[in-house]
Amino acid sequence: MDSTKDVLDHHMQCFDAGDLTGILADYAPGAILFTPNGPLKGTDAIRSLFHMIFAEFGKPGVSFSMIQQAVEGEFAYIVWTAETAGNVYELGTDTFVVRDGKIVAQSFACKITPKR
Repeated sequence: MDSTKDVLDHHMQCFDAGDLTGILADYAPGAILFTPNGPLKGTDAIRSLFHMIFAEFGKPGVSFSMIQQAVEGEFAYIVWTAETAGNVYELGTDTFVVRDGKIVAQSFACKITPKR
């Protein structure tokens, strides 16, 4: 069984590669992802979010900086910044709960400023 750190490392590698199938494999079927727009329940709902994220982050000129990464038992926390062609992500944060090698819960929040 993968550790929380293993799951987080795989998740970030798949994010960097724009690997939708790989990133969704990190989630338990009934996982919940809490977003500022409300919770997404299950991998089908989560797929829709990552499809949009990968469309934006897959364009040229993207920068992503990991500010902090911490893992304690079944919990992982990251803080990051990013810039895409359309937006500046001034501060992003994700918290993960990993059980039996799968993400069962995640929260995501971010301050996004559109470029003009």
